[in-house]
Parts: sequence; structure tokens; C-alpha cells
Amino acid sequence: MIAQPAQAREPDSRADPGAVIEARALTMRYGATVTALDDLTVTIRSGITGLVGANGAGKSTLIKILLGLLEPTSGTAAVLGHDCGRDGFAIRTLTGYMPEHDCLSPDVSATELVTHLGRMSGLPATAARERAADSLRHVGLYEERYRQIGTYSTGMKQRVKLAQALVGDPRLLLLDEPTNGLDPAGRTAMLDLIARIGSEFGISILVASHLLGEIEQICDHLVAIDAGRLLRADSISSVTQATAALLVEVDEGIDLLLAELARRGLSPVRFQRGLLVQLADEQTYDAVRDSVADLGLPLSRMEQRRHRVEELFRDDPAVTDVPGAQPTGAASVS
Repeated sequence: MIAQPAQAREPDSRADPGAVIEARALTMRYGATVTALDDLTVTIRSGITGLVGANGAGKSTLIKILLGLLEPTSGTAAVLGHDCGRDGFAIRTLTGYMPEHDCLSPDVSATELVTHLGRMSGLPATAARERAADSLRHVGLYEERYRQIGTYSTGMKQRVKLAQALVGDPRLLLLDEPTNGLDPAGRTAMLDLIARIGSEFGISILVASHLLGEIEQICDHLVAIDAGRLLRADSISSVTQATAALLVEVDEGIDLLLAELARRGLSPVRFQRGLLVQLADEQTYDAVRDSVADLGLPLSRMEQRRHRVEELFRDDPAVTDVPGAQPTGAASVS
């Protein structure tokens, strides 16, 4: 049997009973010059939450603190009601962690590795083998489970890392850049797998990523940090709410369309590959449609524009020039 550490304390009675993660005035400094987290206070509830920010924003540092692997300079953090500074073992027992970087032994099979890590989490030998087989089946590696990991593709290695995070039957998953190194098809498959785990197994998931479009696809909630400070914590639906602007794209003749819409008094502005037009009422749609038809242009897209997560990290002049299209909480990232 694996030796067990002393029993962890009971969850903190002061913790928010609905929270899976709480951080209060959390600060982490490395030396005198580098501040990874700066007075971060946030509460994360059940569901799939995206932790977003540029590389170096403090995402990985936060995850290490939540796992009890780093002691913060100041402030406190709790996971599932357990204090991260005191109850690291209890947290790591209840939590599955998928690291960003490749840390897999190439000369062992997936089933050997996942079983071993299940044993390290405290499972008896038989239970660890059974749970390893179940976890590898969930991630689509059951038929390949006896192959050495060194023969796996990058996508298969990412799935092994996810399987070992699941083997202990966790209540919370912490996934650090889970699509790292994957091609578009592999990223889509991994995102679908994460979404299925969250919906079918009822496991709360924190996904740390700098790929903002992926977060929009699978997450219920968003925590955005910039240079270690909280930028915004909200539901994805609130962050990506519709604007009062109509997005219009044509395959050619955009300058002609810009001039025609201006002639009709609509004041369009350029935005990425198309135009943004203030959406006053249903007649705006008619005016755009008639302009495109009169000019004989190939219309590829016309829809009410929604905010994007990426707007939290940049100021876009094209957006701010359109009344009603101002992004909420916009900020620049160096």
C-alpha cells in the first residue's frame, strides 16, 4: 500500500460554499522585479471556466498556487474549500492536473503510466488499473494503451496527459494549455473531449489558454488576467453579447460599398475584412441589402456583430468608431 500523509483539515467554513476556486488579494513576486500575480481576487464556480491571458500573464503561476505547489508572496487561495497553503495534499487528491509541457516517459506504455499515477494519488492497485483503463477509454486511447508513449503522436500524448488527470476521479480539472502543439483537427478533437467531460461527468474544469477563440467555444465562464491582475470575470454569454452594429463582408468591391452606404447616410467604418454599420432598426438591413444588390457585389456575410473575448486585450479603433459597438473592458496587452 502507498503511505498516506496525515489527514487534511476540514474545508474552511468561511469559504464560499458555491465556489470551486477562491483567490483573495493573491500576489506572487519572483525577486524584486517580477510580479506574476498582483492582488488577484476572484471566485470561480462550477462549470467550464476559461483562464485567459497573454503568455506570461500569470496563468501557470496561479495553477501552481492552486495545487499547493507554490507559496504566494501574500494573499490566500482555496480550492474546493481547502486552503492552498495548508491542504495541498487534499487539493491534489481532489483535483486532476494536465501540465502544459511534455512530461511523459517515452519508454513506458500509457496504461503503465496512468496506473502508476493513479497509485500515487492513493488508489489501491486493482482500482488504479481499472481507473486507468476507463480514463484511457474516455480519451480514445483504449486500443493503443499498451504502446510505448514514445511512439505516440503529439495529439495522443496530450490525451495521455488528460487521462492521467482523470484517473483519480477528480472533482476539479486544471488544464494548462491543453491544445498545445496540436494541429487544427487535433485542437477541435481535444476541445470536444473537454466539453464532453464537463457536461457528461459533471466535473468542474479550469482551462488556461492564450487561444481566445477556443475559450469561446467550450467555456461557460471567463477569467481574464493581464500582467497578473484581474481584467474581467464574467460569463461567456456576457462577454460575447451582441453589439449595436451590423457586420457586412463582400468578396470584392468593398470601397464601392463603403461609398454607397455613406451616400445613404449609414456612416460605415472598416473593420477587419468588412464594414461595420450602426444598427438603428430593421431598415438598416434593407439599406445594406439594396446597396449590395444595386452594385452587383458578392455578399459573403451580413450579421449583427458580437463582442469577442480578444477585445478584452486590445483597443480596436474600428470598433470604437461605431456607436454601440464599444467593447466592454477593453485593455491593451504588451
